[in-house]
Amino acid sequence: MTFGKILHLSFDLVLVSTVLAGVKRSTGLVIKTEDISSSDLRYAVDKYLGVGEWVLDASVTYMSTSPYFTRKR
Repeated sequence: MTFGKILHLSFDLVLVSTVLAGVKRSTGLVIKTEDISSSDLRYAVDKYLGVGEWVLDASVTYMSTSPYFTRKR
């Protein structure tokens, strides 16, 4: 696997994690990580989902200060 493919796959995985964070925030639906029997895998999934939360928070922070976005309610 080339570096470009690894980078592309990593970016895609972060995007999926960010979408899942958005679903969590807007609907309350989350992945049931407590059903994962392996504690190491559960830890990895929780960390993976945490990356999406961080990206979503950073994106919202940037957009709230950007002149290109406005808040509508």
